[in-house]
Amino acid sequence: MRNDNQSSVSEFLLLGLPIRPEKQSSFYTLFLAMYLTTLLGNLLIILLIRLDSRLHTPMYFFLSHLALTDVSFSSVIAPKMLFNMQTQSQSISYAGCVSQVYFFLFFGDIDSFLLTSMAYDRYVAICHPLHYTTIMNQSLCFLLVFMSWVLSVASALLHTLLLTRLSFCGDNVIPHFFCDLAALIKLSSSDTTVNELVILTVGVVVITVPFICILVSYGRIGATILKAPSTKGICKALSTCGSHLAVVSLYYGSIIGLYFLPSSGNSNEKDMIVAVLYTLVTPMLNPFIYSLRNRDMKGALGNILTKGIFSPR
Repeated sequence: MRNDNQSSVSEFLLLGLPIRPEKQSSFYTLFLAMYLTTLLGNLLIILLIRLDSRLHTPMYFFLSHLALTDVSFSSVIAPKMLFNMQTQSQSISYAGCVSQVYFFLFFGDIDSFLLTSMAYDRYVAICHPLHYTTIMNQSLCFLLVFMSWVLSVASALLHTLLLTRLSFCGDNVIPHFFCDLAALIKLSSSDTTVNELVILTVGVVVITVPFICILVSYGRIGATILKAPSTKGICKALSTCGSHLAVVSLYYGSIIGLYFLPSSGNSNEKDMIVAVLYTLVTPMLNPFIYSLRNRDMKGALGNILTKGIFSPR
């Protein structure tokens, strides 16, 4: 824990997004609409999977957890950002900032592990269809979700504990719209070598390894399809994997754009634009991607609406 003599900073100032004052209200309305859409869309997915017994399969089991994670992930950032935009306030307490870092990392890591579990599920469904129900049994599905939560808790807790050991005696202005771990480390007056080493090491475990597993899974899927190419097989693969591939592209595309591609121009503005993409845009788009491209989800929604409209009162 942080000692009182380690830091004189009791709060941080979030500069927020580089938006002109006259456009603040427009962007506030836009971001509020995006956040509410994220909540309604993902909660609807959870409700449909819960109510429709035909969706009680491994793929939708993982999808319901992904939807819950997206709601939580977006809720870590959006409410505070919207409050600051509405009140023109920039402050966030030290405890609030550290908590935001923890939950941001926690839910972000779960996303990565769940997407990997879903890729494995698609691999088994297409490459080993006859053994699918045997391999993807209930015990394995629960184990994959449980391990996703455990590894995410450990990763986020490690980063947060190391963060609380740092001193913040000078500048307390964070050039971001939320408490970003990298931005906080730059503000610290302590030696941050260990923090940076842990970020690199843990990043390999929670980002790089899952991404490689996803690539391997889809490589195997592609090889299986090419062994007996047919229009029916390709359409089935696209129907089964298309939504997941789109979500994976959004998630890892944002990370690659933020951490691996060199900046051209204002690095801080680029970081914030990409951060808006993966904290607000991606969680909002996921329900549309899965519902619009998925016949089962549209069928479940139709059934619920039909029962709701024509059920006897």
